[in-house]
Amino acid sequence: MKIKIVLVDDHQLFRDGMTALLSSNEDFEVLAGLSNGVELFEFLEQGDCPHVLLLDLTMPEMNGFEVLKELKKSYPKIKTIALSMHDDGNYIVKCVRGGAYSYLLKNTDEEELTTAINAVFKGQKYFNSEISERMINIMAMEGNQPKKLSAKESEILEMISNGLTTKEIAEKLFVSTRTVETHRVNMMKKLDVKNTAELIKKATKLSII
Repeated sequence: MKIKIVLVDDHQLFRDGMTALLSSNEDFEVLAGLSNGVELFEFLEQGDCPHVLLLDLTMPEMNGFEVLKELKKSYPKIKTIALSMHDDGNYIVKCVRGGAYSYLLKNTDEEELTTAINAVFKGQKYFNSEISERMINIMAMEGNQPKKLSAKESEILEMISNGLTTKEIAEKLFVSTRTVETHRVNMMKKLDVKNTAELIKKATKLSII
């Protein structure tokens, strides 16, 4: 039995090259090469479902992450291999959480592409060592992410960074100075810092302010 494949990528040259490459393998049957997520779902509605979907992540009209979300809901049997130029760990983790079975960089070679398609077809996940390492690093870092600040804390932090004193902040927000201090202490705990200067510095680095 041939493995039925659909390729979705908005660059025609890449799509044509990939289709020619896959079609030269007698184990594969390329059902379609489509340019975006909207075209993909129009194609799937006609009833010819692939076993494996090769999906570009950065596309107009409907990006790869949106496609993954919709596939999970409407076509859970289709196994997706994400294709990307980005070796960014966040992208990889987001794809895996979205339901992708594999993540390949667009400069991958024919051998790896074939290996990934065969593995995914059998229901196995496929990530090479480089991609796995980036994914693990991001997941490890997530455990150390600071806790999110509440809306009130963010508002107070903004005022502190603008140089307002505790008394001035308390007057502006119609609360006691003690309440402002409590918020400040809580924020320092959440961001794991020891003083106000460090608090502002870290909040700036994390783009909180």
